[in-house]
Amino acid sequence: MKNFMGKDFLLSSETAKELYEVAEKMPIVDFHCHLNPKEILENKRYKNITEMWLGHDHYKWRAMRSNGIDEKYITGDASDYEKFVMWAKTVDNAIGNPLYHWTHLELKRFFGIEETLSEDTAKEIWDKCNEKIASGEMDVMNLINKANVEYIATTDDPIDTLEYHIELRKKDLNFVVAPTFRPDNIIKIRKDGFIEYIGNLGEASKSKIENLNDLLGAIENRLLFFKDNGSLISDHGLERVMYRECSKEECERIFKKALNNEEITLEEEEKYFTYIMTYLGKLYHENGFAMQLHIGPLRNNNKRMFKVLGADCGFDSINDHVVAEPLSYLLNAMDEENKLPKTVLYCLNPKDNEVIGTMLGNFQGGGDISKIQFGSGWWFNDQKDGMERQMMALSQLGLISKFIGMLTDSRSFLSYTRHEYFRRILCEFLGNIVENGEYPKNNKKLKEIVENICYYNSKKYFDI
Repeated sequence: MKNFMGKDFLLSSETAKELYEVAEKMPIVDFHCHLNPKEILENKRYKNITEMWLGHDHYKWRAMRSNGIDEKYITGDASDYEKFVMWAKTVDNAIGNPLYHWTHLELKRFFGIEETLSEDTAKEIWDKCNEKIASGEMDVMNLINKANVEYIATTDDPIDTLEYHIELRKKDLNFVVAPTFRPDNIIKIRKDGFIEYIGNLGEASKSKIENLNDLLGAIENRLLFFKDNGSLISDHGLERVMYRECSKEECERIFKKALNNEEITLEEEEKYFTYIMTYLGKLYHENGFAMQLHIGPLRNNNKRMFKVLGADCGFDSINDHVVAEPLSYLLNAMDEENKLPKTVLYCLNPKDNEVIGTMLGNFQGGGDISKIQFGSGWWFNDQKDGMERQMMALSQLGLISKFIGMLTDSRSFLSYTRHEYFRRILCEFLGNIVENGEYPKNNKKLKEIVENICYYNSKKYFDI
């Protein structure tokens, strides 16, 4: 029996262990996260471990609710120490959950703490963590540098002023922080607040948006603003992929209906989505942006709690919409004019792994290496089984050697240990293939594959 989270954690073969020696040295390119650029610019110092760990982490909140913890100790007005103890009480019961691994990787790598967290050890670990935080070693810049991070792509709305990014670009840092263009609020025409948002978009682009041409002009204006300030990547959160052919005239009519606060039908929503997404994809291609599509969440399921806490508080789950046909049509609509951008496809529902794995091959080519990528296990899938299933589908249906690897998708600066978690799982996966006699033990080639997946592929793909 192996010791808990020892040197060879998740690594069972000699090949896997040799490959991890290569992987662990590679810098991190974090091409999708939800870190706050203001906190980076101001080099935020946290007051205690609860603020660092529990402030925005809906993964932990979900587990605490499952453990019967009252909301007072999760998002409520309990003291930070009480919240920490309740998290300790919960994580001790999280056997088999990636939260157990993430928690202890963060304690080991950032705080040097070997003890496991439980209700019994909570006070001791609380004191040790807070002592280190108080020392000044745990400010944001130190956390980023300690994790060997080279590039950070935050997630930003088109109306954002990017003021913090602008100031960060003036600083002599060991890493780059760049914005990502995320126009979900432009696309979601039936969402509450759409009219108000379009007004804000007009103000940001210094224009008045009264018709479709005005909207398209404002979108391009903001994309160019992002490009001028270092953005290389766009991102879309799609509860479902839609496709319904739509002329410009039809889209104009639908958009004006929305501006007049008239009800938009599901069919009209699909048409508007198709026209705007296709326009955006071509715009990305023309401006050298890569496009990320995060497909498949079912958001805000608990309406009672949504009214109390709002979005992104742990009440989302996996959706099960049909993906293949609308996704194929959407990508093809961009590709017909040879204006399909580099595209990373993520699926939240693992039933779609093979759909995505085969969709890639339909639109590869043009001299780009794996232009269409299968994104790493995301959200509910960024755990051992989810990552392995994604790697299996990609290796069997595409070229895992050209995979752009892992991202944090996190709001926490401690989450960079997820790259270690991914790299261990990757090395175990590749090591097993070799140990089973399915690929020769060519150490030079294997090490090159690992280095590329962990670092070089993403740098080349995003032109960093």
